[in-house]
Amino acid sequence: MPRSYRYLHYDVFTDRLFGGNPLAVFLDGRGLQGETMLAIAKEMNFSETTFVLPAERPDTDVRLRIFTPRAELPMAGHPTVGSAFALARSGVVTSERDRIVVGLGVGPTPVSLVWNGPDLAFVWMSQAPATFGQPIGDRAGVAAMLGLSEVAVAGTGLPVQIVSCGVPFLLVPLATRAAVDNAALQIDRYETFKHASKAGFTGIFLFSPEPGGDRASAYSRMFAPDAGIAEDPATGSASGPLGCYLVRHRVVPPHRAGSILSLQGVKMGRTSAVHVSVGLDGEVVTAVRVGGEAALAGEGTLYV
Repeated sequence: MPRSYRYLHYDVFTDRLFGGNPLAVFLDGRGLQGETMLAIAKEMNFSETTFVLPAERPDTDVRLRIFTPRAELPMAGHPTVGSAFALARSGVVTSERDRIVVGLGVGPTPVSLVWNGPDLAFVWMSQAPATFGQPIGDRAGVAAMLGLSEVAVAGTGLPVQIVSCGVPFLLVPLATRAAVDNAALQIDRYETFKHASKAGFTGIFLFSPEPGGDRASAYSRMFAPDAGIAEDPATGSASGPLGCYLVRHRVVPPHRAGSILSLQGVKMGRTSAVHVSVGLDGEVVTAVRVGGEAALAGEGTLYV
């Protein structure tokens, strides 16, 4: 006899339906093995699916396991933010709490909650201060991998660099928003670049600091073919590194480090507003937070 597992479907990093990044949150993952969770993530076919479990240690409130259609992730932004909204919707977390600690693969992760009366309005996820790899010298290889001219990659004068706040991403600055939109990942050249550079990264996060008719600090896209994600509408685990990168390389001045906005998913028709706050003590990063809103899209039951 199959068991039933209830899930909530959220669009994350948006305040409206059909924007942001879709997420399925299974509210009680007890009884499911890892391989079954992975099979469910494949069935849901979102960038990520999460499973809420009882806390495994006394300094956390819940345990959260996160799966792409191909693998489990140690941490991720939109699943953590969206799962907090699901916990509030299901009554596990109430407006008496302004903070919970979520157990992720990277360890206890503080999550701050902003309420509008009884309704959760905004969620901030804390991330570790970024670690930076050496700049990637092969800009021609990066450009070829993205189907762009080398000028598009070199035009900002900023480095191509692997940056991680728990999950490593290859950050690729581009001169214009048009170049971001025009990028098309060439899988054969992607494989060639990864093999030649021996660079280990989860995804390619390309962005432009070119101003637009909005207040975004960066206009961005993310490709992660190895994780089964052709393109991601919103990537919180890459947005913490992005914020640290923008501050480190003076794209964003220190007085604006607490109010960075990455506009992602526009080319996909799923505009996402990913907020980043980088805390500074002089030039030392003391805190990294990624936050946003979420809209409930639906709910369902899966029989396993």
